[in-house]
Amino acid sequence: MPCCLCHRMVRQMPRMCGIIGIYKHKGPVNIEIYEGLLMLQHRGQDSAGMVTLKDGKFKEYKANGLVKDVFNDTKTMDKLQGSVGLGHVRYPTAGTASVQEAQPFFVNSPLGMYLVHNGNITNTAELKVLLNSSSSFFNRYLRTDSDSEVLLNVLADEIHRAHQRCSQEGVACDPTNHKMELVFEAGVSTMKLLKGAYSCISMIAGVGLIAFRDPFGIRPLVLGRRSSDDGDEWCVASEDCAFGPIGFQRVRDVLPGEMIVITEDGQLVSRMCVTNSQTCPCIFEYIYLSRPDSVLNDMSVYNFQLGLGIRLSERIRKSGWDIDCVVPVPDGSRPAAIQISAELGLPYREGLVKNRYVGRTFIMPDQRTRELSVRRKLNAMPAVFSGKSVLLVDDSIVRGTTMSQIVDMVRKAGAKKVYLASASPPVRYPNVYGVDMPTKKEFVATDLSEEEICKVLGADGLLYQSIDDLLAVAQSLNPDIQQFEASCFTGHYVTEDISPAYLQSLESSVRLKDRTRAGEKVALVA
Repeated sequence: MPCCLCHRMVRQMPRMCGIIGIYKHKGPVNIEIYEGLLMLQHRGQDSAGMVTLKDGKFKEYKANGLVKDVFNDTKTMDKLQGSVGLGHVRYPTAGTASVQEAQPFFVNSPLGMYLVHNGNITNTAELKVLLNSSSSFFNRYLRTDSDSEVLLNVLADEIHRAHQRCSQEGVACDPTNHKMELVFEAGVSTMKLLKGAYSCISMIAGVGLIAFRDPFGIRPLVLGRRSSDDGDEWCVASEDCAFGPIGFQRVRDVLPGEMIVITEDGQLVSRMCVTNSQTCPCIFEYIYLSRPDSVLNDMSVYNFQLGLGIRLSERIRKSGWDIDCVVPVPDGSRPAAIQISAELGLPYREGLVKNRYVGRTFIMPDQRTRELSVRRKLNAMPAVFSGKSVLLVDDSIVRGTTMSQIVDMVRKAGAKKVYLASASPPVRYPNVYGVDMPTKKEFVATDLSEEEICKVLGADGLLYQSIDDLLAVAQSLNPDIQQFEASCFTGHYVTEDISPAYLQSLESSVRLKDRTRAGEKVALVA
């Protein structure tokens, strides 16, 4: 049976990052950014970075590693003084191990700007040409291949243009006294230039903390507030799960196409930079990427996952499978598995014990690391599986490597039969908006029927969520959202500017390398 898991990606841009920005009236912000990054660690485990601003001077530190390891001593934290700052955790991808690729990124002109970004810019090639041509206000030098650095330089270039236009108006426009207006003007022109997905937080000396989101709202960005004796204080983050430990309350989502400026004295000013924005959030955020205790676009991630369980239970009921118990694949599938158990009246059992000190296999940088990590990460309990026909529930099956090994482990633990249920549909198309699924060669479902996928994974039966049921659950939680970004399931890209040539360029950029196919055994010692 052919399997499309034999290639390794080499990507030029980080994926599925976590970002946070905090404004306080006084007192150090570094500890609170640190706590917020810990709550966003699931969004990226490759590197972490932080920058703060005090008395007009930026203090920055970033390195490869987990948040707790990067900021692991008081000497490092003591240097990060200031009451306003940004933080970032980065998704690990092959080819981006250098700390130079870690965020935040900086440009010294205009004013001095730092930026953190979650998403993926899909027209970086043409933007690089723009930045390195006479069309640019300055001929800008890029130190990395990161799309985030391109984005920052485009914004900086547009602020320069706005500054120049203001200067040419003479006394009618003094750039020194209109910095915030120049940033908003640049926001409008920047969003006209950028294509793809971007949720960003920037810190600009002399202006304040800036947050903005692409016109489709593909990646999440949430605004929080807390009261202090000196007035309101603000936090912007990828997910509102970051707010709780540091005392912020969710206010709302940053709107698609909106730019928010939190001034140096703590005033919040908002401006819509596009007139035709629409909310089309990435549905994979709710399936896998975000924490269940987050609320994004006024939709509870947890309630969404429960809804998936309800819908999937109907398909399982019709399958006629003889099931003894329902077992989740930790951790993301638990809400769906609990609901399936309740709907079908079957025992819910925790049969796969997770080692908490191994990272998430989906975001491991290469295939062999993912494969070896699976067996370090999970252990199947014979007490649950021996002699039983079990239903394993997972939130998604992407490459299939993890699941094929889990099926093997469960059988070795004594299971009589192993049935699989995926809370999401088959992943068949590349995601180009910031999730590390850029090539069809990676997917176990590519060119295979469900029966063929089941055979590759070594299971006795396999059911996927239908696309219609997936979207119905989402729209039931927020009827105001007319369209979700679900391209990895449907092949339809909400920005409607992803050409076959662009997708082919992603396929062509993949460096070919032998990889273990789904269903094959992996030696623990190389």
